[in-house]
Amino acid sequence: MEKLPKVGLPILVGIIFLVIVIAKSAVTIGPGEGGVIFERFGDGINVETTYGEGFHIVAPWNDMLIFKVRQQSISDKMNVLSVDGLQVQVNGTIWFEPEYSNLGRLIKTKGADFIVELLDPAINSAARSVVGRYTPEQLYSSKRDVIEQEILEEVRKELDGQYINVKRVLVEDVTLPPSIKDAIERKLKQEQESLEYEFRLVTAEKEAEKQRIEAKGKADANRILSASLTDKILQDKGIEATNKLAESPNSKVVIIGSGESGMPIILGNQ
Repeated sequence: MEKLPKVGLPILVGIIFLVIVIAKSAVTIGPGEGGVIFERFGDGINVETTYGEGFHIVAPWNDMLIFKVRQQSISDKMNVLSVDGLQVQVNGTIWFEPEYSNLGRLIKTKGADFIVELLDPAINSAARSVVGRYTPEQLYSSKRDVIEQEILEEVRKELDGQYINVKRVLVEDVTLPPSIKDAIERKLKQEQESLEYEFRLVTAEKEAEKQRIEAKGKADANRILSASLTDKILQDKGIEATNKLAESPNSKVVIIGSGESGMPIILGNQ
């Protein structure tokens, strides 16, 4: 009985040590995450293997570093200069994801805080380069989609070979000084009113042309109808009048022929 505590104590210590080792060695990688091993007695970050979701056992002297590998987004406010030197504020969001198979290389070469160290500077550089090509009016109104695409292309150039895939750039807002914004809005309003006035003029001119064409058509139709019916009408009316005169019991009419228009030539009437 006296020996039992002496035997049980090492066993207890061994069990505790084993639990600690297992706890240290067991790693669970969550959904949308990837892991890379830091080999304490090796070359540091193992760049060859990226560990996926689930349960993993690593040597207790190594560390599993876990990072998000699914698509992520970051938003930023950048103060940049337009082509004419005016300072504007651009609010944007960028969607990106680390290259899963190169996660180890990304962490080894760029560090665990690669978003701040690598991604943010690339976005700011691209935004300054692109926004500097446009006037405040273009930034405020019609060039938003073009600017987004150009910033995306510039960011991809900046990050080429840096183990990050940039999916999309969204320019959410462009803030101009109030005086510039008001001037642009007034100009856009005047342009809209001018376009509306021109549209009304064109519409009125088309309607007038339509009425002229319709009136000309009716006049031509009446002229053609008159030209084709005048002789016949006169002839019919003359014959009708002659017949009535001939039928009268108190009248004597001698018809000796007809004229060029078809009207009968009356010799006498008593």
